[in-house]
Amino acid sequence: MKFTFVPEYRFETFDLASADFLAEIGVKGIILDVDNTLEPYENATPGKHVVNWLQSLKERGIKAAIVSNNDKERIELFNKELGLVAYYKAKKPFKKNIYRAMADMQTAPGETVLMGDQVFTDVWAAHNAKIRAILVPPIKDKTDIFTKFKRMLERPILRKYERMNKK
Repeated sequence: MKFTFVPEYRFETFDLASADFLAEIGVKGIILDVDNTLEPYENATPGKHVVNWLQSLKERGIKAAIVSNNDKERIELFNKELGLVAYYKAKKPFKKNIYRAMADMQTAPGETVLMGDQVFTDVWAAHNAKIRAILVPPIKDKTDIFTKFKRMLERPILRKYERMNKK
């Protein structure tokens, strides 16, 4: 896999990456970011839409794990009902916890994807680990200056994705 910041797939919301689609592209395991990917930062627990989507994956035999840069308290509370393998303070884009999640799910790089909302953490982490990336737009825009700057840097990458995938 050639390294790039361009994701292999983009969806407007996480649940548009259906279990059928994931199975079609050979996915047996999905690594998930939480904040602004599955739920906004301020939602402490997963909504019914997240639970239902994860159930649909499970029914298709697709395993899921959480890899987040957020802290232990946040991720344990979010994951309490879900019971997924979860890594917090993961230091994405570094790949160590991506590999740990794949080992826990017993999936190989070719059958694993990572889904997140940021190019410079999630897509980069996926490609560092030699797995495919699914990018979704952030559920809510964070307004801190660092995030605004990163989002500005992401724009040319997203335009490149759009050019590459025009039909």
